[in-house]
Amino acid sequence: MSAVVVEPSAAQFEQPSLPQAEPCVVVIFGATGDLTRRKLMPALCRLTNQGCLEKVRILGVGRSDMTDDAFQAYVHEALKDSDKLERLNEEEWREFSQRLHYMSGELDDDKTYREVAARIEEFASEGASKNLLFYLATPPSLFSTIVKRLGAAGLNNEDDDHWSRIIVEKPFGRDLESAKALNATIREVFKEKQVYRIDHYLGKDTVQNILVFRFGNSMFEPIWNRNYVDYVEITAAESVGVGSRASYYEEAGALRDMVANHLLQLLTLTAMEPPVAFDADSVREEKVQVLRSIRRMKPEQVIERTVRAQYGPGEIDGEKVKGYKEEEGIKPDSTTETYAAVEFHISNWRWSGVPFYVRTGKSLGRHLTEIAVHLKRTPQALFARTPVDEIEPNVIALRIQPNEGITVTFGAKRPGLEMCTTTVHMDFCYQREFGVEPPDAYEMLLLDVMRGDATLFIRGDEAEEQWRLITPIEEAWASEGVRDLPIYAAGSDGPAEADDLPAGNGHHWRSLNESHAGCD
Repeated sequence: MSAVVVEPSAAQFEQPSLPQAEPCVVVIFGATGDLTRRKLMPALCRLTNQGCLEKVRILGVGRSDMTDDAFQAYVHEALKDSDKLERLNEEEWREFSQRLHYMSGELDDDKTYREVAARIEEFASEGASKNLLFYLATPPSLFSTIVKRLGAAGLNNEDDDHWSRIIVEKPFGRDLESAKALNATIREVFKEKQVYRIDHYLGKDTVQNILVFRFGNSMFEPIWNRNYVDYVEITAAESVGVGSRASYYEEAGALRDMVANHLLQLLTLTAMEPPVAFDADSVREEKVQVLRSIRRMKPEQVIERTVRAQYGPGEIDGEKVKGYKEEEGIKPDSTTETYAAVEFHISNWRWSGVPFYVRTGKSLGRHLTEIAVHLKRTPQALFARTPVDEIEPNVIALRIQPNEGITVTFGAKRPGLEMCTTTVHMDFCYQREFGVEPPDAYEMLLLDVMRGDATLFIRGDEAEEQWRLITPIEEAWASEGVRDLPIYAAGSDGPAEADDLPAGNGHHWRSLNESHAGCD
């Protein structure tokens, strides 16, 4: 078998050193699926190359009938196609491929899990660890089935000699009731400390840096409240369309796909109170408290505080692109939203009266995820001769991706005799400052699970609280019906109707091109 050899680019950054994982056997259900191919295998390979997985074996489980060698060839092709690997030489591939094993089976058949247990025993007899990590890289409809059968096979059991942990991918249900039902099933088999609900946004270095930025700098934390903050906007814009995810997206839509997890997680980190310690219990408790403080919307409020739309034909980066209804696998009369904007209010002492606007959409004019904290305007009496619109309020923008960094905008005087002001930008860029490329989110999170750190994972009650906020919106949209779903041109900033959301409070969205890319 030939090795994957890709030459590094001249601009390649160093990788930060990562800690060693605890020895374990990683069992991936859905081993031939898209998630495993695009995310898990590149992440596991990179961790192996960095010496983090010295005593880790990987067992893939799927419906396809193939041998260990055939599975290794399948993974080999996946790594060749991956943009997560700059270089993989023959020695590195050989080291990684020796960890890869495979077995086929139906995931709703108890026999499959008995065979998994037998294979694990076989590994143990060869000196492998008895620690077990199960990854559910399958459609959500199989989550409960897999959990129950793992329990029936005794693979959930722990003792003083080994642990057993399970990773559950989002979505954690599709509404409040299904989330509760899934949590109830999981609790019957696994203890909460064994369960790791993964949201890959939380694995990004820049997301974690929100806490350091807020709580590690005395110049920012004192102003992070209703006394100084006018409003907060959280944006997750994608320049790509639905692509190959048509069947999933038709069932989910932008609200379930992005707002119900990623954007609410960014909101909690932005708004949470200081935890007593940076550990799983303390951080997750403060995040849950934020979600519990957000007002659940009534149907009439949903109409006022939400916008949904769908992308039509347009142009992105000089190329014409299809509208959503023209994409392969999409119904011609589809009413699925590809854009969603929501205005949330947090009813607590820190944030009372401060609106949090979140928006997400596909086929927008720019790929960008950022949190923009808009500070209140200063009194203008000192600059009475200066038009008020020349002195813009300060904005603190935390860029999650791309060009990860932080920008602070503030007013400054222009050179000359006249008192003329302008807005200037102070930029911080991760790569330029540290000279390293942040680890991939899945690398960080997989390593955390193997080390038993649940800080960056979602707790069961946290998942339910997210759906407590999203389900009323989905229900109101369903009962209202969709007569004229707004259409926005691909390559734009989204529908014009979305501008009315913050405008009602005297606010406005930042243009997608307004974010300064300080790494350029």
